[in-house]
Amino acid sequence: MLYELRPRENKLKFVVRTAPARKTTRDERKLSLFQKSPIEGYNPVTMTTPKTPRSKKSTPEVHETAFAEPLENAASDPQEFVTFKRSHFYSVLVVLAFAVGILLGYVVWGRDAAVAANVETNAAQPAAGAPVAEVPVTQEPQFTRYDIPTEGYPSHGPDDAPIVIVEFSDFQCPFCRRFHDETYRALLDAYPGQIRFVYRNLPLTSIHPDAMPSAIASLCANDQNAYWDYHDKLFSSETLTRETFIQYATDLSLDVEEFTACLDSDKHDEFISQDMEFALNLGVQSTPTFFINGLAVVGAQPLSTFTQIIDKELAGELPK
Repeated sequence: MLYELRPRENKLKFVVRTAPARKTTRDERKLSLFQKSPIEGYNPVTMTTPKTPRSKKSTPEVHETAFAEPLENAASDPQEFVTFKRSHFYSVLVVLAFAVGILLGYVVWGRDAAVAANVETNAAQPAAGAPVAEVPVTQEPQFTRYDIPTEGYPSHGPDDAPIVIVEFSDFQCPFCRRFHDETYRALLDAYPGQIRFVYRNLPLTSIHPDAMPSAIASLCANDQNAYWDYHDKLFSSETLTRETFIQYATDLSLDVEEFTACLDSDKHDEFISQDMEFALNLGVQSTPTFFINGLAVVGAQPLSTFTQIIDKELAGELPK
């Protein structure tokens, strides 16, 4: 049985042609036995060939890449092919016809849906010349000023300075250190005599184990009127250990014995705990956090952020 495609009037016609069966004679069968194609190991007497193990398909080598998944079921051997029986062929035709029907339905439905959506869109748009509702004018930004106590905390600058900056900070915080290195001194120099700077402790003890001991050491230095020099040393230090704390006390000519006794006591524990509790109740969630005359600034912002707020505050342009 042969399958044949014949052109007919610019169309392909599927033709099935079956060759008539003919009986072969005994002599022809003998002759055909010895005219078979030469096959390695073929025995013309027993009409058998030695069994050879089937070759297993080689598994394609997969190279993993950073952004792509290896393809599953990679392309098969190009020499493989599939043969269809006539019944299978008709089954394929039925499936193809069903798929074409679904595709046509989707196209028609999609066109109708698009038309309906377009009608709804046009209906929602106001007609030409129709009155347009007025849009309310956006209100001015709302400023919240927080009342932050400053008395009794380490500070420097005039008591009557027009700008009071309160920093909640952590001596082990890298962003706090960035502010100290890049902005702190430049900010004070930009407004000489106009800023009172106040430091309040907010050690993040869960991630910075050396923050609390550093805060205690700074307050022990404050007891000997050396807070800000000690503050600067802590922020410039690569290590925050007991030995480092005592070495800084020695460098600043502090009474090391008094300093060490303070360091080993719980003298300032409650003071620091009150700072932490106040900050949390206020809603401070990160360090450093600043309050410029009560206006919150979060993070190690650049100098320009601080100067913009301070300039407007000095000019009276910010609501009280």
